[in-house]
Amino acid sequence: MKNKLISPSLLSADFANLQKDIEMLNASQADYLHIDVMDGVFVPNISFGMPVIEAIARHSKKPLDVHLMIVEPERYVESFVQLGADILTIHAEATHHLHRAVQQIKNAGAKAGVSINPATPVSVLEDIIADVDLVLVMSVNPGFGGQAFIENTYKKLRQLHQMIQQSGSSAIVEVDGGVNDKNAKALFTAGADMLVAGNFVFKHADPKKAIELLKK
Repeated sequence: MKNKLISPSLLSADFANLQKDIEMLNASQADYLHIDVMDGVFVPNISFGMPVIEAIARHSKKPLDVHLMIVEPERYVESFVQLGADILTIHAEATHHLHRAVQQIKNAGAKAGVSINPATPVSVLEDIIADVDLVLVMSVNPGFGGQAFIENTYKKLRQLHQMIQQSGSSAIVEVDGGVNDKNAKALFTAGADMLVAGNFVFKHADPKKAIELLKK
């Protein structure tokens, strides 16, 4: 098994004290900072804009794992990479030209990720899996934090693990939604390499301890 990576989601952080939460994560065992960008069109919510991400990048000592939940993400690829995205993930459902968008991210200098929604089958990734650095499996319907985990995710992770092995892809697998210390071990066992956790980390009495629990 690869390293167990944790990417806490700033969507659940205290927006009035964002720098404080970032500094806490800097001192934690977190591997990345997960930033959800929502446009109110692809998903029914609006979150971080570019000025906020620029501020996050100034204070973060962890690499930025930026997840674009926006339509036509290719319009903004270069901008987000310039702002500091180390991994830039777009949704397979949000672009008509996925291969072109993936190459655009790589050419801009970031690692390229592709995300799929709960109702999207893993099979849509067959022709792109060898080109991506990360696959993000949504284990809730995207748009809001604090949703219940969708159990079918385990099946998708096993299918994806098999696809990656058969294709020779070096992509890592990330899971986002409803992640906690009760399902983390099962998710890693099913094929996940990196877990995104929002509420479990930031609502915990000791967020740094929560990250340790997920890693264990």
